Amino acid sequence: MTEQYVLDLQEVDETQVAVVGGKGAHLGELSRIEGIRVPGGFCVTTDAFRRIMAQAPSIEDRLDELSRLDPDDREAIGTLSAEIRRTIEGIAVPGDLVAAITGALARLGEETACAVRSSATAEDLPTASFAGQQDTYLNVVGPTAILHHVSRCWASLFTERAVTYRRRNGIDHRTVHMAVVVQRMAFPQASGILFTADPVTGNRKVATVDAGFGLGEALVSGLVNPDVFKVRHGEVVAKTIAAKQRAVHALPAGGTREVAIDSRRQEEPALTDAQAVHLVRLGRRIEAHFGHPQDIEWCLVDDDFQIVQSRPITTLYPVPEAGDQENHVYVSVGHQQMMTDAMKPLGLSMWQLTAMVAMHEAGGRLFVDVTRRLASPASRAGLLDLMGRGDPLVRDALETVLDRDDFVPALPDEAPGGPPAGGPPAPIETDPAIVAELIERSRVSIAALERDIRTKTGPALFDFLLDAFEEHKSVLSDPLNIQAIMAGMEATWWLNDRLKEWLGEKNAADTLTLSAPDNVTSEMGLALLDVADVIRPHPEVLAFLEGVEDEGFLDGLAKLAGGTEARDAIEAYLDRYGMRCVGEIDISRPRWRERPSTLVPVILDNVRNFEPGAAERRFGQGRQKARKKEQDVLSRLRALPDGDRKADETKRMIDRVRTFIGYREYPKYGIVSRYFVYKQALMGEAERLVRAGVLRAKEDVFYLTFQELHDVVRSNRVDDRLVQQRKEAFRSCQALTPPRVLTSDGEAVTGAYRRDDVPAGALIGLPVSAGTIEGRARVILDMADADLEAGDILVTTFTDPSWSPLFVAVAGLVTEVGGLMTHGAVIAREYGLPAVVGVEQATRRIRDGQRIRVHGTDGYIEILP
Repeated sequence: MTEQYVLDLQEVDETQVAVVGGKGAHLGELSRIEGIRVPGGFCVTTDAFRRIMAQAPSIEDRLDELSRLDPDDREAIGTLSAEIRRTIEGIAVPGDLVAAITGALARLGEETACAVRSSATAEDLPTASFAGQQDTYLNVVGPTAILHHVSRCWASLFTERAVTYRRRNGIDHRTVHMAVVVQRMAFPQASGILFTADPVTGNRKVATVDAGFGLGEALVSGLVNPDVFKVRHGEVVAKTIAAKQRAVHALPAGGTREVAIDSRRQEEPALTDAQAVHLVRLGRRIEAHFGHPQDIEWCLVDDDFQIVQSRPITTLYPVPEAGDQENHVYVSVGHQQMMTDAMKPLGLSMWQLTAMVAMHEAGGRLFVDVTRRLASPASRAGLLDLMGRGDPLVRDALETVLDRDDFVPALPDEAPGGPPAGGPPAPIETDPAIVAELIERSRVSIAALERDIRTKTGPALFDFLLDAFEEHKSVLSDPLNIQAIMAGMEATWWLNDRLKEWLGEKNAADTLTLSAPDNVTSEMGLALLDVADVIRPHPEVLAFLEGVEDEGFLDGLAKLAGGTEARDAIEAYLDRYGMRCVGEIDISRPRWRERPSTLVPVILDNVRNFEPGAAERRFGQGRQKARKKEQDVLSRLRALPDGDRKADETKRMIDRVRTFIGYREYPKYGIVSRYFVYKQALMGEAERLVRAGVLRAKEDVFYLTFQELHDVVRSNRVDDRLVQQRKEAFRSCQALTPPRVLTSDGEAVTGAYRRDDVPAGALIGLPVSAGTIEGRARVILDMADADLEAGDILVTTFTDPSWSPLFVAVAGLVTEVGGLMTHGAVIAREYGLPAVVGVEQATRRIRDGQRIRVHGTDGYIEILP
């Protein structure tokens, strides 16, 4: 195949990224859109780049060296990348390549001023924009200067920032090649950036135009603040006109310089409203062509807009597909389930198939559409109350949307006699036998599932599982199950509301619920203390566990003194809790039974930080504190007017909360127990598919939905490209932060606490477990990295039940996600840990090792000097 060193922009389209890079392919495609003006030019292709690289064999060795460097070793990366750039810039461009470039330049006009722009093959992609990673040179005049700057663009593939960006995004340096775009230079009166979706809120209906005088470099470099126009439905809905004191202009002989703007013009808008609206119209045409919101660089030349770049906006959170043009409001499931990480397709589809309500996927997370419940006044009140008790930020975000009168349609209330929307279930007796019966029902149902699934394989397994999912849902929707969960939560709310009103005490239920019975999640944390008790007396076992690196360590224990007892204790723990793991609502996440080494650091911390018998002591102390609090509250109530009635009602509610609050954790334990049974059966199918040569690796099934996996099992065929695409999509989803509330316009609505009762500089959150504690912050994102000492305060993004073994070792808790009744809050109260949840960006704003004070009663954190 003959090398093609130069292509005219008009010959290029978006399928040619490998030949002309991301920028070149986008510009070629842009120039084909009707009504869009793109300055003429040509691309120096990646064939030319490869030809140059082949002339310096020493670069290969340096690339090997570069790929071995730590991405954080900036000094070594800087030295090596500078060396590679010098080598590339020093290579003489071969004569036939010179002829191809100068011939294309002659067609533009030899002395035409040009912009010379890098265009890498991994750039302006839907999943990684690489914006600003390579170089652009403006107003370059004459063949010699153009050739010199083409060489500089080739070399810019190895700037320190570009090399580091590729390393962090897992992109091999050798797979990326550099093309160069040479374009006729535009000399604009004004220029800037157009975002076809609001880059801050994500709203797809609002476009944002940033504008300044002269060349866009003044805005990009931060030399001036831009004028900002917000345009919605063809009109400017907001604008800010900045004082623009400087601009960048082109020089007649080449290059650019900063110039001062006449003081009389500094406050003038760079665009009229009509021009901003016209520009957005062009942007919408470009967006429609590419099918994705765009970040567009534009120039205004002689009252006409020229487009010099368009790339996808990669930071926007995707919108669930609704299949209609109506307005929708979605609430994040991850924020309710304490798992805001991206989920793999099998995990998403399994949760959808076993959930009680319809769930919509976006960005690798699940959302519930609450539009209808918000639209009807009766159901709206119940929904807002429930959301507010769980997570005030969700409630505030929903109220923010409701305040826009035109977004949520108003629906009439249900006709009389219709079901009460979101109304409380009928009350049940305060009877511990109810909890015992529910736990037994669940145990029997799971035992039957384990027994019956053993004989099922192939398509018959999938038919069996679809029936099992219905059983799964019927257990969860059992009215008695829902009544028991609600009884514990409502009793908590009642106690907190009444005791604040009657005694002025905040969150009194936190102490009254200490060491409540039947809490499977708090038992799980205490049981690991008992495992530590078995291991503590055996130095050989401890030394062995310190060096554990793989999952076969349990077999190795038996050879050591005390090892058999240690192994039996860990095995017994895994039999009871081995189905759990961080992010357990995603079936694809490795369970403790599959990866028991996850528990080793926590066991070792328990050995180090606790004395024998700690579990029983902690549970007993909690129960004693709760009893003492109960006596104190009741005696203070009796001293009030109408005190006997108040004390009797409160006593009934204390008995009720202690009967039912522990059960709050059990349904999730049942769900996760079932999930592990499903997973083991599905992984058996995956292993069979690997043996049959259908799948490359058993974990590939995680990138298929349940239905797709069913089809693969039936047909013994898989689409490898689909699996690969899903892996790439999952990687890009991992980089997204899911919003608590999302609208069909794409707006991520965050909500605010709106409080003025906290000290300046404090981090605000939701108080979920009373008390104040000072200590060292341990910012831990992965349970396996836990290295805790007594008195430490755990700071993390979210905690699901699998984190509870860490709770026994810490003095307080701070999370970014959570509500009053989410698992972390319930367990923090169980263990008496002051806790504040829902603290925005806590893991970034608090540094590991900092001293902090957690105000668990008032809901804020102070960072101490």
